[in-house]
Amino acid sequence: MTRVWKWNRPVTVREVLEDLQQERTIAYTTVMTVLDNLHQKGWVRREAEGRAYRYEAVSTRAAYSAALMNDAWSQSDNPAAALVAFFGMMSEEQRVALRDAVRMVQGPEPQASEAAERPPAPEPSEENPAADGDASGR
Repeated sequence: MTRVWKWNRPVTVREVLEDLQQERTIAYTTVMTVLDNLHQKGWVRREAEGRAYRYEAVSTRAAYSAALMNDAWSQSDNPAAALVAFFGMMSEEQRVALRDAVRMVQGPEPQASEAAERPPAPEPSEENPAADGDASGR
């Protein structure tokens, strides 16, 4: 998958083979089998090109990593403890990235001066039915 993600385009078995052979000896049939297995598992899609196939990643590396983390976390009998342990393993750089990611998902927080100026929204009640968003009071 690393090679398929690296190019970010459809690749052939031959291209992956030639790239891998720069680091080690590997057989064409091994690469072909691995790409076929990835296709059967739904991680890559393929399209015929002559007698060969071009393989393309179904999801990004980030989406794949997120799915792995979610799967591992959801299998824990104590998700909160698993998160605490995971956060404890993180470097300071990773914790900064995590805080940035949480901010992106949550959206911008109001500045302290804005929050102080804005009165809290009233809770809906029988005495104040307009608080539920119905200005007519019904």
